[in-house]
Amino acid sequence: MSEAAAAPTFREGVTAYVQRLKGGDIGSLPALLGLAVLFVLFSALRPDTFLTAGNLANLLVQASSIIVLAMGLTFVLLLGDIDLSAGVAGGTAAAVMALALGDAGLPWFLGIPAGLLAGLVIGTLIGLFVAKVGIPSFVVTLAFFLALQGVTLQLIGQGGTIAVRNGVVVAIANGNVPIALGWVLAVLAAGGYAALSLVRWSTLRRRGLTRDNLAFVVLRVVAVAAAVLAVTAVLSQNRARVPSITLAGMPWSVPLIAVLLVVLTFVLGRTSYGRHVYAVGGSAEAARRAGINVQMIRVSVFMIGSTLAALSGVIEASRLNSVAPGSGGGNTLLLGVGAAVIGGTSLFGGRGKVVNAVIGGLVIATIANGLGLLGQRAFVNFLVTGAVLLLAAAVDAVSRRRRSSSGR
Repeated sequence: MSEAAAAPTFREGVTAYVQRLKGGDIGSLPALLGLAVLFVLFSALRPDTFLTAGNLANLLVQASSIIVLAMGLTFVLLLGDIDLSAGVAGGTAAAVMALALGDAGLPWFLGIPAGLLAGLVIGTLIGLFVAKVGIPSFVVTLAFFLALQGVTLQLIGQGGTIAVRNGVVVAIANGNVPIALGWVLAVLAAGGYAALSLVRWSTLRRRGLTRDNLAFVVLRVVAVAAAVLAVTAVLSQNRARVPSITLAGMPWSVPLIAVLLVVLTFVLGRTSYGRHVYAVGGSAEAARRAGINVQMIRVSVFMIGSTLAALSGVIEASRLNSVAPGSGGGNTLLLGVGAAVIGGTSLFGGRGKVVNAVIGGLVIATIANGLGLLGQRAFVNFLVTGAVLLLAAAVDAVSRRRRSSSGR
C-alpha cells in the first residue's frame, strides 16, 4: 500500500509551481500577464475612458462573439485539427436565423435553434469528410470556407442585408441584465467557484492524493471572486451619457458565456468524453488501441465547433442588428483561432482548456479597444494582434519542447 501524499507547505507549493513552469506547464499564465499589462498600459494612457463602465461594457460585447467562436475551435484544436470554415459557418447560421425570424415569421425560440441546427449540420458534414473519408481537415474546411460564402450570398442576395429586429435576439448583445439579478449571478458564480475548488481540494486530501497547498487554493478563489465582483460593480454603474436615461448592468452575453464556460469545462474535465478528446489529441493511435472510437470523437468536435460558431454568428448579428453576405468573413476566423492559441491552447493538440478561449478573446478585444481609444489606425491593430499571436505560438512551441524534455 502506498502512503498518502502529504499536504505541501506554502513554500513547497511555490517551489512545485515554479518547477512546473520550468518544465513547460505554463497554461494561461502568459495570456493573463499580457492582459494585466494591457489593462495597466491603456489605463495609464487613457485614464478618463478605458476603465469607465461604458467602455468596459463595450469591450465585453466586442469580445463575446470571438470568445464563443474560440470556445468551439478549442475542441477542434485539441485534436490537432483546424476548422477554416468556422467564421463563415457562423455567418451562414446567422443568415438562416435571420430568415427564419423575418421571412418565415418564427418566434425567437424557434429562429435561434434553426441557426444553431444549421451550424450542427455543417459541423457534421465536415466531421464525416475528415473522419470517415480521411480528407485532411485543412482541405475540407477550406472547401467549406469557400462554399459557405456562396450559400450565405444566395440566402441574402448580392449587396443585400437582412435586418434583425427581434427584441430577444437584439438584447443578447445590446440588452443588460437587471442590476439586482447581475449581483445575484456574480455572487453565485464566485461562491460556486469557491465551493468547487474547496470540495475538490478536500476530496484529494481525503483520498491521500497530490494536491495544491490550501493557501494557494484560497488565494486563487479570492482572486477570481474579486475580479468577478469588481467587474459587476463597474457594470452596475449608470453609463448613459444623458442624465434622464439609465443604462446599467452587465450585457446578457456575459452570463451566456459564463454558462458556456461552466458546461464546456465540465464536459472536458469531468466526463469520459472529455478524457477521450484529450487522449485522441495526445495520440490518436494510442487512443484507438485503448478502445476509444477515434472517428466518433473527431466527428463530434467539428459538430461542437460549428454549433458554437453558429452561436457566435447569432451574437454578432445581435450586436450589429443585421446579417450581411460578408458576415463571418474577413479576419473573424483568424481572431477566433488567435484567441484560443493566445489563451494557451496548443496548436499541436492534446493541451488546452475552454477558459483559454475566454482569456485569449479578452486579450484580442482589449488590444482593439485600447488602440481604438488611442486613435491608432487599423493597420496598427493588425500588426499588434499578429505579433501577440506569433509570440503565443512561439511560447507554445518552446513549452512543448520543455515538456518533452522533462517527461511531462
